[in-house]
Amino acid sequence: MRKGGTLFTITYYGSQMVVKNYNIMGVAKAALEARCAIWRPSSAPRASACTPSPGPLATRAASGIPEFDELLDKARAKAPTLSLVSIDDVGVATTLLAYDATRLITGETLYIDGGYHIIDLLGSVRSCRPRGLRGPGSAKSAGGKR
Repeated sequence: MRKGGTLFTITYYGSQMVVKNYNIMGVAKAALEARCAIWRPSSAPRASACTPSPGPLATRAASGIPEFDELLDKARAKAPTLSLVSIDDVGVATTLLAYDATRLITGETLYIDGGYHIIDLLGSVRSCRPRGLRGPGSAKSAGGKR
């Protein structure tokens, strides 16, 4: 890739957080992300390397994960968009990163998951506001007093 180009490696949220039944794949994906981040500066100064990270995606590989259907249901409820990523979503986002205009985006993990990765592990969109918190300016807001 001496003349440039883009290297893509696909990862998953399980590289950063514990995901039930993902096991050793989380470690493998973390290593893949780290390698992608250091690859460009050391090997190909005119190329970029990015790691798209879709949310749970129904693939042949995922079919081997125990309780994967439950994981899909939880992901759908957890994501702010209340939807799952599709193969097409991943393809469009990855294609975007292949454009020359994005050549300075490198060594990054791009989450394509409807916001799944920004909500805490046990929460969901409907439960991410602390109980009793009404919002800015209310008597029970983070400051506590009005």
